[in-house]
Amino acid sequence: MNKKNTFRNILIPIMLILSSAIMAVAWLGHLKYKEDLSFLMATLFAWLLVLPEYLLNVSAIRWGVGVYQPSEMAAMNLSSGIVFIALVSHFILGEEITIQKYIGFGLMIIAMVLISSPKSTSSKKITEQ
Repeated sequence: MNKKNTFRNILIPIMLILSSAIMAVAWLGHLKYKEDLSFLMATLFAWLLVLPEYLLNVSAIRWGVGVYQPSEMAAMNLSSGIVFIALVSHFILGEEITIQKYIGFGLMIIAMVLISSPKSTSSKKITEQ
């Protein structure tokens, strides 16, 4: 593996995870100030956060093709997004994280490992056809 791909192997997941963190704050962060912000101000707040999130997400996916499969990148983004939604809900909105949620997050981590693990020879043959 060359140095450029090694850098991209690390950079792409970081970009996707950071994108998920920003999106979680954009989706839910304004709810902490629901009584203080008008709908228009909450929308503006969310859209100001979504623009850098979108730039990160699209850039990561475009740069990641060839290093990761699109389904792997989508799984990284969606899995981390759900975890960040829980973190924002807990730390910003005060929602309790139950044992069921912890188990669910653990299963997501297992799913992410399975999706991102090196391909078996039988799956490589299918993709080459």
